[in-house]
Amino acid sequence: MITALTSLLTKPCLLHLTLSRQLSRYIHPISAAPPSPDLYFSNHFINMNAKRGQLELAHQLFDKMPDKNIFSWTILISGYSHHGKSAQCSQLFSQMLSHHRPNDFAYASVLSVCDHRHGLQVHTFALKTGFDSWIYVANALVSMYWKKNIHDAGFEAWRVFHAMDSRNLITYNSMISGLGTHGQCDKALTLFISMQRDGIEFDRTTLLTLVSSLCGRPNDGFMCFLQLHCLCIKTGLSLDVGVKTALIKGYSISAKEFNACRKLFLETNSKDRDVILWTEIMTVSAEWDPQQALILFNQMRKDDLRPDHYVFSVLIKACANLVMEQAVSAVYCRVIIAGFDNVLELSNVLIHGYARCGSIHNAERVFDEMPKRDIVSWNSILKAYAVHGKAEEALGFFRRMDVAPDETTLVAILSSCSHAGMIKEGITIFDSMENKYGILPKLDHYACMVDILGRAGHLSEAEKIIRQMPMEPDHVIWSAFLGACRKHGDANLTEFASLKLKELDPENSLGYVLVSNIYCSNNSFNEGGFIRMKMNEIGVKKEPGLSWTEIGNRVHEFASGGQRHPQIKEILQNMEVLLQQLKKIGYVPETNLVLFDVEEEHKEEQLYHHSEKLALVFALMNASDSNRVIKIIKNIRICLDCHNFMRLASKFVGKVIVVRDANRFHHFKEGECSCNDYW
Repeated sequence: MITALTSLLTKPCLLHLTLSRQLSRYIHPISAAPPSPDLYFSNHFINMNAKRGQLELAHQLFDKMPDKNIFSWTILISGYSHHGKSAQCSQLFSQMLSHHRPNDFAYASVLSVCDHRHGLQVHTFALKTGFDSWIYVANALVSMYWKKNIHDAGFEAWRVFHAMDSRNLITYNSMISGLGTHGQCDKALTLFISMQRDGIEFDRTTLLTLVSSLCGRPNDGFMCFLQLHCLCIKTGLSLDVGVKTALIKGYSISAKEFNACRKLFLETNSKDRDVILWTEIMTVSAEWDPQQALILFNQMRKDDLRPDHYVFSVLIKACANLVMEQAVSAVYCRVIIAGFDNVLELSNVLIHGYARCGSIHNAERVFDEMPKRDIVSWNSILKAYAVHGKAEEALGFFRRMDVAPDETTLVAILSSCSHAGMIKEGITIFDSMENKYGILPKLDHYACMVDILGRAGHLSEAEKIIRQMPMEPDHVIWSAFLGACRKHGDANLTEFASLKLKELDPENSLGYVLVSNIYCSNNSFNEGGFIRMKMNEIGVKKEPGLSWTEIGNRVHEFASGGQRHPQIKEILQNMEVLLQQLKKIGYVPETNLVLFDVEEEHKEEQLYHHSEKLALVFALMNASDSNRVIKIIKNIRICLDCHNFMRLASKFVGKVIVVRDANRFHHFKEGECSCNDYW
């Protein structure tokens, strides 16, 4: 009677945790002294405690049982497996082998949490006992092999898959997920088609997995993604908020379709929008329209959704993309209030955010105050030093790292050497990558070496690296080499590198523009004009020069030519006054940089309308005496004339001028630049 009553009472406990805790006060004394011989009751009580996370209590009851059957062992093993306790799970499984032959649930439970070495042993035992082809065990084996980061994971998973007598939806989902995770999206799509031919209907997990794997697919990835979206609509899964979140991510990554992302978000009922969906749309906005990301955050708060640390991470990135240092600090205040100030990932993002806003000192402060650091923390500060031209500091931090460097670390330190012209140090680090750090150089590392040698004028050595590298050079490497050839005036190599770049990236304007510039700088304006005309014919457009500066918590945008800004007349008037003063202290316009056959005075006028100069003058017009730092963001590389202009302006106005161009930061102070005129 007691056993039956207790069994009835404990079932609701699984649904109502509070009630179960209250009942346990009365039930536990009954069942614990002495241990009941009723296996059903004991197994039931172990299961109840294991499911609600009371594993220690479940194990104590298990140990007190005078008799145990296969279900007793399996229930406790499953409980440890469900809560990710791999060591206890494996230990129990090993002990069970001395008493009982495992069933399919025991095999599946231990396989879901064990490491690869132990997984192989379990697989071998399953083969001996004939359970390897049972669908529950085989599915667990497929998942186990895919989640192990080994080179032959796919081979082992496929072998299990082909040996199965029957397959279900979980089988296919596990295979598709594994293929997508390991970058084999073509095979994932093929298997998806085979799955439907076998008459197995897909579910949301299948589509979520496929959408994620297509995000990194080149070429026709967008078309495949559209077809999957159509399937989502046809099956009604497009209404699922999780699927919509994945679709937003897919449209953003595979096609840069911000409008499609926003449409999907707006189509979702406001009551159905969860924090994950809000985070995804804000992530997309932070990249394409950072201001919109901040607006979305305020809308989310109005919907009474509490932001998690992922949301704050996206907000910091959005503020950093807007170069709003005060906004980054304001978000961090919210982080502290929300209790996320000790979250490691947020501190790492904060280092990046401050560095991107030009505040290397605040980035250093965050790093120094971190109670715990991981490899991302070190990489973040090293990358910050690299773009701010602080190579000596970067090398110092690199030498005292308390974690092993990874590929990103070495890219950051090689980039520092490149920006500072530290050729010897860069070569030494590159040559020791494999022997000292066990890291094979990848494309990014070779690109850094080409940049290091190319910037210094060692074009033949840079070309030698390109020819001898074990993989095909990509457009980044040819772009670095092309820029070096243009800088050092090697027309033949410039044309050669330009052709290579056009082959790899036909829509990249850099190859066309630099060759055209060489012709024009040699007064061959007809040849230069012909290349520009060819660009127009094939639809290749040069990226326009744009600059931004923050005044009074508002970001102002300037385009070369100045016509975008409503105060352009006042800006040009103040520009003329500043120019006259700078010429008195040594400013000479670099009119040779104007690549059009026009009069000298018109060349000077074109130089004065460069976007960063307009931004500086506007900032000076609105700056208070207490504001000692002016920050400007430029979307392309700063030209020599603007560099000289900023350097002398910092001396004349007595302010620090920080300019971030496409490659790095320039800190102009008292007539000097942090790059030492090497950029």
